[in-house]
Amino acid sequence: MATTTAPTPPPEAPAAAKSSAPPKKPKLSKRRRREALSFYLFVSPWIIGFLVFLLGPMIASIYYSLTDWDSFTPPQWVGFQNYTKLLTDDPVFWKALWNTLYYAAISVPLGLVVGLWLANLLNKQIRARKLFRTLIYLPTLIPLVATAMIFRMVLAPNGPLNDFLGLFGVSGPNWLYDGPWVKPALILMSTWGAGAATVLLLAAMKGIPRELYEAAEVDGASAMRQFWSITLPHLTPIIFFNLIMGLIGAFQVFSQVYILVSKGKNPAGYDAAQTMVPFLFDQAFSYYHMGYASAISWLLFLVILVFTVIAFRTTRRWVFYETEVK
Repeated sequence: MATTTAPTPPPEAPAAAKSSAPPKKPKLSKRRRREALSFYLFVSPWIIGFLVFLLGPMIASIYYSLTDWDSFTPPQWVGFQNYTKLLTDDPVFWKALWNTLYYAAISVPLGLVVGLWLANLLNKQIRARKLFRTLIYLPTLIPLVATAMIFRMVLAPNGPLNDFLGLFGVSGPNWLYDGPWVKPALILMSTWGAGAATVLLLAAMKGIPRELYEAAEVDGASAMRQFWSITLPHLTPIIFFNLIMGLIGAFQVFSQVYILVSKGKNPAGYDAAQTMVPFLFDQAFSYYHMGYASAISWLLFLVILVFTVIAFRTTRRWVFYETEVK
């Protein structure tokens, strides 16, 4: 007699396979929704300002750099013609770039050295050091236009600087009219604002543990050795910050050139001092070559970006952080 066996039911699927749909996100409570709405409400002015005054003009300038536009008539598309002309057929661009590199290569390291020297002096126990700290920082609070007007008087042929040099029998040059002396005059003026870097370096010096200096004194280290082995390594992050900000500021120098060296009254001095931003300003607002000026601005952006990336790539060799293990 044949027997029949009942079919076995299929095995149940695992619990994870039963529900393949992703878990639903918990709904925000009414309080959390109000908090999120308040956050976006408070941050909206910054977002709108960024989109309207920064991102929007940047995108527009990219488009205009590829056009021939005088800001009065509709722009005409020319492709990369502006960039080609700048790089291959405009000697003024290369001269302005050289003047900018010359200014940045000297003014930025000089400002770092002067700021470090002043910070080291003000970190010592001297009389009226609070007064000296205030006096060192005051020039950074003076508007740049006012500073340029002051230096126009200081650097005049019969100004205080040439009078001071005359005390040593040195006949001072015509700083703002002699071509070879215009860039040194601008670099000299740039050291006037070393107080900002000084304050940052001085604050960093105050954060260095005193125990390191006491241990170095026990080991017989001189003051110079303590500076090179303790102070300077701890200051490298601040020095690096000042380097980046100094590079960006040096490549964008404008007011000093525009105020101190007049293009109409002093063409030789203006030609010797013309940097990238005054060159851009002339093309945009003197000749109304807005498309050409937009191309100059993006090339300047690339130059600043390249030097900033190079500076960041070198940090592993000379910038030391307390929490970093090498």
